[in-house]
Amino acid sequence: MASSSSYNSPCAACKFLRRKCMPGCIFAPYFPPEEPQKFANVHKIFGASNVTKLLNELLPHQREDAVNSLAYEAEARVRDPVYGCVGAISFLQRQVQRLQKELEEANADLIRYACNEIPTALPPHPGVNLVQPNMAHARSRPVLLSSRIFGNEGGSGFYQPPYSLPWDDTSPAGNINEGGQDGSM
Repeated sequence: MASSSSYNSPCAACKFLRRKCMPGCIFAPYFPPEEPQKFANVHKIFGASNVTKLLNELLPHQREDAVNSLAYEAEARVRDPVYGCVGAISFLQRQVQRLQKELEEANADLIRYACNEIPTALPPHPGVNLVQPNMAHARSRPVLLSSRIFGNEGGSGFYQPPYSLPWDDTSPAGNINEGGQDGSM
């Protein structure tokens, strides 16, 4: 029953434009009647005639991707009329750069902590001059990568990541959600 009513119902584009939806309507496969806002946004930003021209110029197998791109950009433009998708992309790129910087800092802290233990665990190799880093600065700052910093119950007191590090075979490998933590920062 529900499927037969969708055949009689005009597509979202024809319904929005208040016209009869013909059997060969170019909008019908891409703007179903259940998604009226999708066409409303596309029409508001690009215009129905421009979308029609674009879809007619494309090969049939390219049209769905084009409509999805238009709908995504139109929704972004409705939310942010100035930047649209570029604003969202810029925000995500800045976030990735910030997180990469935090990761580099955290890895540097881990290496400093690891270097602090190496001279006591391994005897120096003859002829090799080991430089001891100044650990006063590193000890005064806690490593705040996530909520996986263990105190007395963890044993070592160091950050123990939920995954194996390439230089450390002793770290616990497993799910990031182990221990009731949600893994978020």
